[in-house]
Amino acid sequence: MTAPAGNIRINSERLWASIHEMAEIGPGVAGGNNRQTLTDDDARARRLFQSWCEEIGGTMAVDEMGTMFMRFEGTDPEADPVCIGSHLDTQPTGGRYDGVLGVLAGLEVMRTLRDLGLRTRRPIEVINWTNEEGTRFAPAMLASGVFAGVLDQDWAHDRRDARGLRFGDELERIGWKGTEKTGARRMHSFFELHIEQGPILEAEGRDVGVVTHGQGLRWIECTVTGKGQHTGSTPMYMRRNAGRGMARVIELVHEIAIRHQPNAVGAVGHVDVYPNSRNIIPERVVFTVDFRSHVLATLEAMVAELAARAPGLCADIGVKFTSEVVGAFDPPAFDETLVGRIRAAADRLGHSHMDIVSGAGHDACWINRVVPTAMIMTPCVDGLSHNEAEEISPEWAAAGTDVLLHAVLETAEVVG
Repeated sequence: MTAPAGNIRINSERLWASIHEMAEIGPGVAGGNNRQTLTDDDARARRLFQSWCEEIGGTMAVDEMGTMFMRFEGTDPEADPVCIGSHLDTQPTGGRYDGVLGVLAGLEVMRTLRDLGLRTRRPIEVINWTNEEGTRFAPAMLASGVFAGVLDQDWAHDRRDARGLRFGDELERIGWKGTEKTGARRMHSFFELHIEQGPILEAEGRDVGVVTHGQGLRWIECTVTGKGQHTGSTPMYMRRNAGRGMARVIELVHEIAIRHQPNAVGAVGHVDVYPNSRNIIPERVVFTVDFRSHVLATLEAMVAELAARAPGLCADIGVKFTSEVVGAFDPPAFDETLVGRIRAAADRLGHSHMDIVSGAGHDACWINRVVPTAMIMTPCVDGLSHNEAEEISPEWAAAGTDVLLHAVLETAEVVG
């Protein structure tokens, strides 16, 4: 199949304007966004995206997880579609680009085809996956996980937020529970454009990241149990301080990740302390270890070392350690053919690029299990993401979307 001519480009000003118009829905307090999934603002963002797609001939389907599929027909309506997507929901203190860039880049691809009078043999679908962030309803990538068959839909619908509100009920309340069976939709391939959420591309001076792998992940919920006692009247040698046990485990997590370099990371990001009082020695601490690597053997070795060493470190100071894996996915390797098309597109367009491993989870990591999938990344300033100060440049957004355009057109087969 013939690659599209190298002079085809998107309208970068239009893409940039659309991103910032979307950001007006669910504004944060410091220039970013708080547009959490299944909120009224999420519903408004969905309607805006729908209207933009329908203006250029898209038709919508929505599945039982609320995922939006905006379809643009090809000359062969029986052919499986080439899909582009990401997510419109944000963190509570989210930036304007995480996820949103990937959805609106898909829209811009279709606007560009309309502008140029181009058609493809395969249909193209632009997708907004529900609840990628997982900040309101855990876990992350919930809808794409159900679509890929790795999560159960009834279980997903029963997830509850901090106020006890149920995912399925909130999906119905905002009017976005569809009728299409989740996972029934056929796909030929899937592309996702995303900001890097890390510092590598900017530091290396590259325009585009060609994602070859995603990191595998293990979330390990750990509990250290000691004895709650008065902080002022309990002698130091008689204390069973669960907080001290956690401190030992946190240092162990860092040590394990350092030992398994390169391409391994580990940290503790979530902690609950009980009873969480200034003058009571912690009697129990619950925290989550996050280990990641794109090498499965490395990931498993880190988990095994934690399980082997942490109980003893805690027992030495009179506290008890237990753990349970509460989140996991194995490292995906993206489709070599699609990855090659992304590299070739970047070369044709004159953009500097490098192979990169995605350090974060994305919907593409689940969809990769059911159809050929690839990812493109743009730099972001200082690698900052999940923060209202998240920033990219219009030039970075345009470069990534131009590469996406060319890879999609080659895959969907331009017919004129």
